[in-house]
Amino acid sequence: MKDDLLDRSPAHALLADGTTACIRPVRPGDHDQVEGLYEEMSPENLRLRFFSPSRRSAALAADRACAPARPGYRALLAEVRGQVLGIAEYDTGGDGDRAEISIAVAEGIHGRGVGTLLVEHLVWAARAEGVAVFTADALSENREVLRLFADLGLRTSRRFEGPEVRCTIRLDEDDAYLAAVEGRGRRADVASLRPLLRPEAVAVVGAGRTPGSVGRAVLHHLHTGGFTRRLFAVNPSVTSILGVPSYPSVSVLPKIPDLVVVAVPAPAVAATAEECGKAGVRALVVVSSGLDAGQARGLLTACRTYGMRLVGPNCLGIADTDPTLRLDATFAAGHPLPGAAGIAVQSGGVGIALLDGMSRLGIGVSSFVSLGDKYDVSGNDLLQWWEDDGRTRLAVLHLESFGNPRAFSRTARRVTRRIPVLTVDAGRTDAGRRAAASHTAAAATPTMTRRALFTQAGITATRSVGELLETAALFHSQPLPEGARVAIVTNAGGAGVLAADACTEAGLALPVLPDAVLEDLPPGATAGNPVDATAAVTEAQLTACVDRILTYAGVDAVLVALVPTAVAAATGDDQVRALTSGPGRRTKPVLAVRLEQDVPVRLLPAAGGGEVPSYAEPQAAARALAHAADRAAWLERPAGTVPDLDGVGTSRARDVVGAWLVAHPDGGWLDPRTCADLLACYGVPQIPWAWARTEDEAVCAAERLRGADGRVALKAHWPGLVHKSAQGAVRLDLRGDTQVRTAFRDLKERFEGQMAGVLVQSLAGRGTELFAGVVQDGVFGPLVLFGLGGTATEVLADHAARLAPLTDHDVHDLMTSPRCAPLLFDGPLALEDLEQLLLRLSRMACDLPQLTEADFNPVHATPDGVSVLDARIRLLPHRAHDPYLRRLR
Repeated sequence: MKDDLLDRSPAHALLADGTTACIRPVRPGDHDQVEGLYEEMSPENLRLRFFSPSRRSAALAADRACAPARPGYRALLAEVRGQVLGIAEYDTGGDGDRAEISIAVAEGIHGRGVGTLLVEHLVWAARAEGVAVFTADALSENREVLRLFADLGLRTSRRFEGPEVRCTIRLDEDDAYLAAVEGRGRRADVASLRPLLRPEAVAVVGAGRTPGSVGRAVLHHLHTGGFTRRLFAVNPSVTSILGVPSYPSVSVLPKIPDLVVVAVPAPAVAATAEECGKAGVRALVVVSSGLDAGQARGLLTACRTYGMRLVGPNCLGIADTDPTLRLDATFAAGHPLPGAAGIAVQSGGVGIALLDGMSRLGIGVSSFVSLGDKYDVSGNDLLQWWEDDGRTRLAVLHLESFGNPRAFSRTARRVTRRIPVLTVDAGRTDAGRRAAASHTAAAATPTMTRRALFTQAGITATRSVGELLETAALFHSQPLPEGARVAIVTNAGGAGVLAADACTEAGLALPVLPDAVLEDLPPGATAGNPVDATAAVTEAQLTACVDRILTYAGVDAVLVALVPTAVAAATGDDQVRALTSGPGRRTKPVLAVRLEQDVPVRLLPAAGGGEVPSYAEPQAAARALAHAADRAAWLERPAGTVPDLDGVGTSRARDVVGAWLVAHPDGGWLDPRTCADLLACYGVPQIPWAWARTEDEAVCAAERLRGADGRVALKAHWPGLVHKSAQGAVRLDLRGDTQVRTAFRDLKERFEGQMAGVLVQSLAGRGTELFAGVVQDGVFGPLVLFGLGGTATEVLADHAARLAPLTDHDVHDLMTSPRCAPLLFDGPLALEDLEQLLLRLSRMACDLPQLTEADFNPVHATPDGVSVLDARIRLLPHRAHDPYLRRLR
């Protein structure tokens, strides 16, 4: 299995300058190129690599690297457009957990990150083979390789031995290493996107003379949008289109464009991409749609071979409103307003709606990318671009799929601490399937998984494009509230009631306000919250009231609900502007609700500068404010850490899994003994139990396991049994040998030909029955679930979920999210033990990709501790996958 794992298809990844490199195992046919790499080195670099300048070393090194595969040895090379740029290798020399590593980079390309990228991939391959430590000898003057080792992010030590340095590198994957890999990936990613979003020259292939064609529309937008760099059309039939010079092919353009927009029929897309790649183009936007599998493969192969970043196919295009660039390569109805929102969408229709909405609100757009079928450039790429572009203050995503959710989550957690990230939680209809099931895979819905990702990453998830725009208006114009306490001020009692209902339903609090806020209001004004200032309130009185409320420490935000009246001129745009000019406006948000407003949300200029959001419905204002309060709470909480766990035997667990899969190559549910062995590797507490194949063995086991009350339970078992209770395979409250014998005979007769034996368990005392489980999602990785257990898990479906690995904050959120949470925190349960159980389950799922599903139900919780009463684990053959390894999809 390990050989299949490591002799995988080539991986493509980005070098430090944004160039795409192919990382693959060295093959015998690479001998001449590998030898050439060494022969072209200067004598000085040869000496640093081999400790002598001998040319004979080149041939020996190529012989070693290109020899047939052998145990304990692995060599990877990096190539760009077929040219080998570097090679890295390790050899255990028979020592299974330690390996000697060596690296060589081609002459003249040092500093581009070739060696570091190779080592990252070699580290992943070594870990998969059980190697825990790399060692390397280097000359003390070889500063480049010593710096490479020091900057990896792995724990490295040095020992000087004369002119040489002995480096020892531990391959543990901790947060420091992931952060270092992430930083290198971010810089490479941003560099690779510059030809796409900061092109010096753009060409449109497929722009025709006929009005209405997509290619012509894109060219028209580029031309009329005022693109400040060079622009070309590619059409062999004409010399000019819309005043833009046209040429017969990309290869004869007077300047090779950084970016080419492809708008040709699907059968011609791959050939066009190949031509662009050969000419030196760095990025493609493919708006063409309808590619079949072969055409899609040809397009992606050309992009990978020639190192072109790809947006699309089947997309609306891209735009960047930087005034020095003014790039609008879309076929939307109009040009986007320059501004602060970065937008990435998969749906072109949603993209048009967001472009229009952000422009209408005046927020505007910094850059826009329609990802389409998302063969390459993804939301993760755009988050990293917006993080560094200096213009984006609000990130908006509409993603229908995730290529690498765990890497996306790490990126989003970092970016969201700097700028808000908003999304539409699309595809919620999957949640229509009832999650009432007693095993984990059935309980984990796609909606639950996606929401776990958004929650952990700090992403603001809305339910519609309209709600996203309402929330964006608040985020853009107002400070975040310090909490969820809202004061409502109105000039009409009915509007105040509607606003109060909306705030309460959104989870906001309406605190009691002090009497002082009613000073100088008209007679008949109503104290409380909402404050009904009556229709007679003047502009000055209403403004003074809001000012006093904003200075009150018990309020985090003010919502002003106004309706037009003929009594006082206190309801127009001028009044809303006036409400934003007093003290406290810069530290607490103020929102307006105007029931007569003809658009869902507007941003009105504030009297003291800035803007104030005005909503047509109080529900919209309350939803936006609730999202703002959630974001403020998320930012206030420090980033979580994955706790260290004692008593974890990862190596032993992998041996248990490997041995079981050798005996059961198709996978399946573990037998009770193997299941218990695996749980013991992670210190998961189980109630005492014994395995019995015969009636006499069951009686003997019961004698040993009886507690103070003398009761035991028998549970039948056979391969594949999941729902024991539902199938009548459990006998409880058994006292004495006679009842045990009777129960065993009954089970054996009932399940004749199926039952392999029984589990004899001590009968648990009084306690709370909980549920904990994990399921490996093919895209999102391991998902940990928690909720009410026993038969209630089937009836109530009271589950919460978080993606592993769980941090200390994640596990707390997981325990407090289900509806059953008051049972845990109001009673004297051993919460620390429960946290440990969930953390150990998370660790087990991350260590063992073959663990497809684990189901602990019930988990018995008491003030004295927790124990698993019934555990089921399913394994499937599965190749290890490192979601943080740098590679393009």
